[in-house]
Formats: sequence, structure tokens, C-alpha cells
Amino acid sequence: MNLTIGLLDGTGWRLLIGAVVVLVTASIVTAILGVTLRAERHEGLLQNLRARIWAWWIMVALLVGVLMAGETVTILLFAGLSFLALREFITISPTTQQDRRALVWMFWIILPIHYFSVWQHWYGFFAVFIPVYAFLFLPVRSALTGETRGFLQRTSVIQWSLMVCVYALSHAVALLQLPVAMHHGREVAEGSPPGSGGPEGAALLLFLIIVVQGSDVLQYIWGKLFGRHAIAPTVSPNKTWESFIGGVLSATALGAALWWVTPFTWWQAGLLAFVSCLLGFCGGLVMSAIKRDRGVKDFGAFIPGHGGIMDRMDSLTFAAPVFFHLTRFFFA
Repeated sequence: MNLTIGLLDGTGWRLLIGAVVVLVTASIVTAILGVTLRAERHEGLLQNLRARIWAWWIMVALLVGVLMAGETVTILLFAGLSFLALREFITISPTTQQDRRALVWMFWIILPIHYFSVWQHWYGFFAVFIPVYAFLFLPVRSALTGETRGFLQRTSVIQWSLMVCVYALSHAVALLQLPVAMHHGREVAEGSPPGSGGPEGAALLLFLIIVVQGSDVLQYIWGKLFGRHAIAPTVSPNKTWESFIGGVLSATALGAALWWVTPFTWWQAGLLAFVSCLLGFCGGLVMSAIKRDRGVKDFGAFIPGHGGIMDRMDSLTFAAPVFFHLTRFFFA
């Protein structure tokens, strides 16, 4: 397939067609289960499966649309996801009225500037703006209000939410620009015009999403089939050793099988997939601990069957920065 539209070339289209085939298969299997499993004790499982598959259809369609539209629209999508994830995180967090001005800075100034630097391909600025300058500025802004009760906790929540929901997640869309550095060197990549990310970068982004989100799905399936021994029962009883091992190893094999869409050999793709799946699991575990602490089941209800944006992006926020920097360090 030689058709290239936006960021999708033949490789990207084959990946997406494969994802559609998987979704069609899952939809058929779920329909069959709906006919064969009539016992009421299975109704909750079937409803959950239907909601998850329907949500995946929407998410795949959205991803296809933005990749076809190009790098600028894809960056805008991730900026919107960061905004919504940040909103969910702050909504369940112990902030006060005195933190309002710091939050205004975080939502309406720091987040847009950060994603503008991604769009402009300013890697040096993108890498340090939030972890250095925003990290130091926000507690100063909070201190100027004069409210000291719970100051450390409130400030930590604001800094942590910004790091995870914006800085970490933005590394996924920054993958669109990595092939420029891999082919031409870092200086050319930083000076390349906005919106010049190519199909190679889209393939890296799709590889990461398929592997990490695939690991989540496979862990869910392995857990339903064989899950017995919880890893951290008080944090997430559904995360079992059986689901963890089965899901991570299955997704690692999937990543190795997709080596042809990347600049990696099959074993390098498998190794990066394995590391990404481990980090994805850690992200889900940490976010589960946060939800337990705040006494909520989900971060929100934005995505039917999945909860909020952060419930779907939790694994990606931990996996994306590590995958980005490993790829940049060893293959640029």
C-alpha cells in the first residue's frame, strides 16, 4: 500500500487495518458470548466488554483521523488529552481556593507553552521547561498566597499532576519527531519546521500505543481467565501475577512481531516492548494507589467502559517517556 495521507503511509495503514481486524473479531466474539452466556452472573462481564470494545472503536477512529490530518492536529489532540487528564487529577486532589492562581498558571499558561515547544520541535526547551522552571515556579506562586496549611501536600499534588498528565504524556506525541533526529541529527531536528513530523514517527507512536494498550487488554484477559494471586491486594485486587506475567509476555511477543514498523531489529523491538509493558503496569499500579487514597473507583467517566482519560492513559504516562528517551539515546 503506497497511499500516504498525513502521517500515515503504507506501514501505518497496515497497522491500523490490523487493529480494525482485531476489533471486528472482538466484536463478533462478544456477540457470540452474549448469545451463549445467558446466566445473569455473566451480564456484568458482557456489558463491560461491550463498553470497552465500543470505546476502542471510537478511540481508533479518532487516532486515524488526527494522524491523517497531520502532526499539528495530533499534537492538539494530545494537548487536549493532557488538559482533560489534568482536570480529572486535580478534581480528586486536596487543593484549596488558595491554589487557584497556581492552577490557572498550570492549565492556561504552562500547558500551552509546553505543547507549543513540542510543535516547534524545541527539544531542549521541551525537555526542561516543566521539570525545572515550572517545577520551581508553582510552589513560589502558591507561597505568595500566604496559606501554609497543607502547603507541602498541595504543592506536591500540583507538581506531580503536571509532571504526569502533561510532561510524561507529551513524550508520546513527541515520538513523531524522533525520526528527524535519527536521520539528520539533533540540531536539524530542533530547527525543523512545525508540523514536519513524518510517517516514521507515526509508526513509532502506533507501535508504543499498540504494545502498551495491548498489554492492558491482554492483562485483563489473562486475569479473567487465570487470575488468582493478587500482586498488591490493597491497591488493586484485579492485578494478579497471572495477568501480569501473561499480559506482559504476550505484549512483548506482539512488540517483537511488529519490529518491521520500527528502526529496531526483532529482539530490540521485543526488549523495548518488554520495558514499555513493565512501565505501563507500574503506571497503572501507581494510579490505582492514588484512586484508593482518594476513595474513588475511576478518575472520571469520560470514556464509557474505561472511566476517565487518566484511567486509559495511566500506563502510557509511565511508558512514553522511557520509550522516547531509550529510542533517542540508542538509535538517534
